Amino acid sequence: MKILVSNDDGFLATGINVLTEALAEIADVVVVAPDRNRSAASNSLTVHSPLRISKIAENRYSVDGTPSDCVHLALTGLLDDEPDLVVSGINHGANLGDDVIYSGTVAAAMEGRFLGLPTIAVSLAGDRPTHFDTAARVVTEMVQKLERAVLAPDITLNVNVPDRPYDELTGVVAARLGFRHKAEPVIRTRDPHGRTIYWVGPAGKGQDAGPGTDFHAIDQGAVAVTPLKVDLTRHDSLPQLTEWLAQ
Repeated sequence: MKILVSNDDGFLATGINVLTEALAEIADVVVVAPDRNRSAASNSLTVHSPLRISKIAENRYSVDGTPSDCVHLALTGLLDDEPDLVVSGINHGANLGDDVIYSGTVAAAMEGRFLGLPTIAVSLAGDRPTHFDTAARVVTEMVQKLERAVLAPDITLNVNVPDRPYDELTGVVAARLGFRHKAEPVIRTRDPHGRTIYWVGPAGKGQDAGPGTDFHAIDQGAVAVTPLKVDLTRHDSLPQLTEWLAQ
C-alpha cells in the first residue's frame, strides 16, 4: 500500500512526523505538506500565482501553498504513481463539529476524496496536545481495517482522538458532528505603530454536544469517527423552496 500524507500545520510539525513514522511501518509513505502553518485554510486552492515545491528528502516535499494545494499537486502531476489512500494530520488540536468547515486538515482529506481516493483526517484534541503516538496508533489500525473492508466511495473519515495514552482510551465510536456556540468576539488591540488590529476570537464551546456527537465522545475519552460527505444541499427543503419560488 502507498499512502499520501499531508496536513495543515506544516511539514515540520510534530503530528505529521509522528504519523509518517507510524504509517511507514505498514506502507510506503510520501509526504506532501505546506511549508508553514496553514491552519484554517479550509478548501482554498491557489489559482492566481504559481506554486513552488521543495524536495526535503526522499518522498518528502513541502509546498508554498494550502493543504488542498498539496494534495491536488500530489495527485495531479507531482507523483508518478498514484497512492491508495490519503491521510491528513495529525492536527495539533481538535476538529469537532463546525470546525470541519474551516479546517485545513479536513480540507486536505476532502481534496483526496474529490480526486477519487479514500481519505482520513485525524486530529488530536486539546489546547497543547502531546499524545501524538496515540493518534498515530489509532490511524494505523484504521488503515489496516480499510485494507480489509472498504467504505463507501464518497466518505471522508474525520477522526478526533483524545489527548491521552492509548491504554486510557475508552473506545472508538461512530459519531455525528456536533455544533458550537458562536465564536467569541474578536480581540482588538494595537500594533507597535499605534494602529488598530484585530485577532479572530476563540471558537465557541460545544452547543449541540450531547450523546452521539463527536464532542461527547471526546469528553468521554473515546475516539470520535465521523463519516463526512460533501453535499451541502438541504434536500428536505427542496419542495418548500420550489413552492416559495412559484409564489
